[in-house]
Amino acid sequence: MFQLGKTIVSEDILEKEFVCNLTACKGACCVDGDAGAPLLEEETAILEKIYPTIKPFLRPEGIAAIEEQGTWLKGKDGDLETPLIDNKDCAYVIFDKETALCGIEQAYNQGLIDWKKPVSCHLYPIRVKEFSSFQAVNYDRWDICSPACSLGKELEVPVYKFVKEALIRRFGIEWYEELEKVAKDLQSGK
Repeated sequence: MFQLGKTIVSEDILEKEFVCNLTACKGACCVDGDAGAPLLEEETAILEKIYPTIKPFLRPEGIAAIEEQGTWLKGKDGDLETPLIDNKDCAYVIFDKETALCGIEQAYNQGLIDWKKPVSCHLYPIRVKEFSSFQAVNYDRWDICSPACSLGKELEVPVYKFVKEALIRRFGIEWYEELEKVAKDLQSGK
């Protein structure tokens, strides 16, 4: 672990390798698990605002879940998250054949909205935990991501490079540049 500003960062994000492999996992992270995608407070207003635009991209069961539970909710632990369909799929998930995709991201890709998806989804496999005086930035290991770990190793892409855009989105370019310096120093043995 090392500190960057007000974050405590796990060295795993520099040392472990990861590249999503949708052909192998079929987007299982969007349909497995016991809670919706974590949300920042400011993202709840964004979801409310963009819902009418993304609604045509969603499945009927996703729309029903959102209209029953809301565009976001407080989970069992009190954290903000996306609603689920029958306690399984994220309500915003859509499918391309058998592969789970994000309906929000599809609207973004078509230029209809300017918000890609919740930053927690964009950051995955990194999870950020908020504490009163700092944020913990950790690599989340999940067995459904074994194909992503294998592909990352094959392509030699460390986690922090795979999620570069998301890290910059969450913490800013200066923070990311400092992270790159730490990674370079770690590689050179400093």
